[in-house]
Amino acid sequence: MEVTLLNHTPLWVCSNAIRTCWQSFDKGDNGGEIDLALIDRVGNQLKHASTLEHLFYNFYIKGISRACLQELARHRIANLSVKSTRYTLKELKNESEFKPNDFDNASRYIVLTSNEFVDNASINALENLRQILNQNTSLDIAKYCLPESYKTELSWSINARSLQNFLNLRSSKSALWEIRNLANAIYNALPNKHKFIFAECVYKD
Repeated sequence: MEVTLLNHTPLWVCSNAIRTCWQSFDKGDNGGEIDLALIDRVGNQLKHASTLEHLFYNFYIKGISRACLQELARHRIANLSVKSTRYTLKELKNESEFKPNDFDNASRYIVLTSNEFVDNASINALENLRQILNQNTSLDIAKYCLPESYKTELSWSINARSLQNFLNLRSSKSALWEIRNLANAIYNALPNKHKFIFAECVYKD
């Protein structure tokens, strides 16, 4: 799994939005310590979290399973542009045979769970899919037998308020292990200056 932060809104945009309400622009310091304290007080402590919606983060996420993608898609106040299975399945067609316990080769295409029975079932599904592709089956039909472990990648954009919700739910010990890893990777990819907005949302072991 790889998470890359592509772009983010500067913090002064959020503090400026807060100051719009009281027309207190003259009290700001252009995203300095005074403005950061304002964001923390209004957005976090006083829970006027709508002000945090002015902050956006754009990530590129690579190497998560389709099972994890399904859970990620439940966070509806976010934007996803996902690698097309329909157009990219052909990359699997010319691969050599996937054999049981060939975890190194298969891991280029599927997320492994460390459960040998589950991982071998995914490898068998991957080999079945490869054989189907080599029968010149259309990609639109072949994709119906994709294992849930099949890897994908996407661009993901989200505002700070929704990201707080995501991190709060998905860094929890009760979350699926893979999306929990994703939540922690997303938090770690944030600019250090922004992490105070989300620090209380991340589950601590």
